[in-house]
Amino acid sequence: MGYEVILFDLDGTLTDPKLGITKSVQYALAKFNIHEPDLDKLVPFIGPPLVESFQEFYALSEEAAVDGVGYYREYFTKAGIFENAVYPGIKDMLTQLTAQGKRLIVATSKPTVFSEQIIEHFELKQFFEMVVGSNLDGSRIHKAEIIAFILAEIGAFDCKNIVMVGDRMHDIVGAQKNDIDSIAVKYGYGTETELVAEKPTYLVRSVSELTELLQK
Repeated sequence: MGYEVILFDLDGTLTDPKLGITKSVQYALAKFNIHEPDLDKLVPFIGPPLVESFQEFYALSEEAAVDGVGYYREYFTKAGIFENAVYPGIKDMLTQLTAQGKRLIVATSKPTVFSEQIIEHFELKQFFEMVVGSNLDGSRIHKAEIIAFILAEIGAFDCKNIVMVGDRMHDIVGAQKNDIDSIAVKYGYGTETELVAEKPTYLVRSVSELTELLQK
């Protein structure tokens, strides 16, 4: 296998952002007089573009959903951003992959500016040559666009040597649209049904299984 370039999703793949994201969504919904006390019900917001999730799960208009993202960021930038934790085993895996000369890149739908802060806060910056996310103006929010941008940045590479690692269907679909392999991780927030339906190249259950696969 021997992938040379490995793209990692952030939320649900490198870190567990459940508390920060769900509390930020809860705060935003309250601005619309929608009160959701159960944070578990807001877990589906982890991964996909927020503006689409507000429309899909709470039937907000597109305009209201954009406002919702603004409210979300009010809480997220002050508190939610660091209500987060690196999954056990991730740092060891990144250390090993870096030692093997792999090129590691973060590919996330979260805005780049927030993603960079999280990567730096959790002392992961030294492992990644690039952190690529969405733009604050709402552009480049889909995983396929983010991967395409990264592929253009890294230049000439055989697509067979590049893989996308993520926990949601959007990661798998984004990889397929760019003709690269994908590894779906089950320890994040995508259900097995969701992931299997998109036919990832590989499906792993744990960080240790992911480490083993990437080192082959």
